[in-house]
Amino acid sequence: MSIQVTSRQVGDVSVVDVAGRITLGEGASALRETIRGLVAKGQKKILLNLGEVSYIDSSGIGELVSGFTTVANNGGSLKLLNLTKRVQDLLQITKLYTVFDIFDRETTAVASFS
Repeated sequence: MSIQVTSRQVGDVSVVDVAGRITLGEGASALRETIRGLVAKGQKKILLNLGEVSYIDSSGIGELVSGFTTVANNGGSLKLLNLTKRVQDLLQITKLYTVFDIFDRETTAVASFS
């Protein structure tokens, strides 16, 4: 299953809906290009909705960290939404759970950018 990445605006927050697998190759590069594209357009508030992500490999984890760094270096913030159990476990094992702001509800996540 390949990755599908779509973005939408909720107020001044860019919500990026990701579905599929974030893996080496197409998955990771699609996510990278989407995040960098939003930053290039001046978007500083990015929320990644990972509710439909079935799998993330080490390359995908690297892209999440790279995206986080890219947004932060441009004065913005990147937060995560709707983690599946598998992704949640992966972030805890890698200790990245402490790096990202993680939310279960979109309204709460969007409000947290204010």
